[in-house]
Amino acid sequence: MERLLNEFEQKKAEIVFEWQDTETSAKGWIVINSLRGGAAAGGTRMRIGVTRNEVLALAKTMEVKFSVSGPDIGGGKSGIDFDPRDPRKEEVLKRWFKAAKPILKSYYGTGGDMNVDEVEEVIPFCKESDIDFPLEGIINGHFNLSGDQKAKIIQQLTTGVPLNVTDKKLLPEGLKKYCVGDLITGYGVSESVVHFYNIYGGDIEGKRVIIQGWGNVAATAAYYLAQAGAIIVGIIDKNGGLINKEGFTFKEVAKLLENRSSNFLEDKNIKSFDAINNEIWSIGAEIFVPAAASRLVQASHLEKMIANKLEVISCGANVPFADKEIFFGPIAKKADSMISLIPDFISNCGMARTFSYLMETEIKMDDFAIFESVSKTIYEALLESNKINNQKTNLARTAFEIALKKLN
Repeated sequence: MERLLNEFEQKKAEIVFEWQDTETSAKGWIVINSLRGGAAAGGTRMRIGVTRNEVLALAKTMEVKFSVSGPDIGGGKSGIDFDPRDPRKEEVLKRWFKAAKPILKSYYGTGGDMNVDEVEEVIPFCKESDIDFPLEGIINGHFNLSGDQKAKIIQQLTTGVPLNVTDKKLLPEGLKKYCVGDLITGYGVSESVVHFYNIYGGDIEGKRVIIQGWGNVAATAAYYLAQAGAIIVGIIDKNGGLINKEGFTFKEVAKLLENRSSNFLEDKNIKSFDAINNEIWSIGAEIFVPAAASRLVQASHLEKMIANKLEVISCGANVPFADKEIFFGPIAKKADSMISLIPDFISNCGMARTFSYLMETEIKMDDFAIFESVSKTIYEALLESNKINNQKTNLARTAFEIALKKLN
């Protein structure tokens, strides 16, 4: 596995597109690790300090993820170095998609990612640039469809991602409306934990959870974990956090989800980041969901959680550990060797699987069918790992080996 992983990490990306905005300081990259199957895909993120190397690492992560979620294509990623709170964000994104149009029409597909909304920004801004759908490049480059066949798949994608969730088992309580794109990745993260206990033994009921982040993925994962019977005891994001050692009620978690603002936690009782960071890692929890930015989980965080009964980590963020290695550095290896580590390419493959499902023919176009497809895909990936290694440790190592052999 080490040899396969090293070869995959060291392999140069096939295509790197670099962009400099003409009207602001914004700059960005599209990195395509490979055109496996004639196309590649990966979301578009925006934050201050995004680098080419970060985008490269995430493109490689996407390629591994597609070995689980399908389709059989290469990994790509887009990153824009710009403040997402800047009022010029919309115009920057529109110029970005205009510049990326030739790639997005030919062999690259994208979607929402950190600070870039799939439904409100990516889809309409692509449409303005005469890109039929953000995944048009996959339809052309991988599936090679045209005419009525292409129109059918684009229609499924156009209606499926922004489809309002109406199934009562899936819909968060409250007044807000949610679409598939809002909920599906966090739902998958939660399902990975539910399936983990079902396959490897144990019961999620009453398990305590620490959540890192409070964007779409983190907040919805917390909601669905609470719905499944787990107890959220701590939340930490960039602005601070909350701790309740007795656990937040399901209704309290639903309210925190509904009240979040610009991907941040909103509550009158929020503690400062320094205060929460000093306390949260030692409060005791069986489940940890890192679902903020990449490379935030420190060795000291892991050590404190393991000392306080941590059992499983489900990676809501891509590459959550603060290792210099792209995939499997010392912190990740330590976690995998001591507890159960569900890797990002399984746990947060929800949106990738949704896109793959919507590009199939003869599918059911309803919210339950889409969510069920994601849940089934994650279950099958964990079961495949369990058949090779039924121990609770080295889960991620086993899953990586399976994925890399498929890509080799």
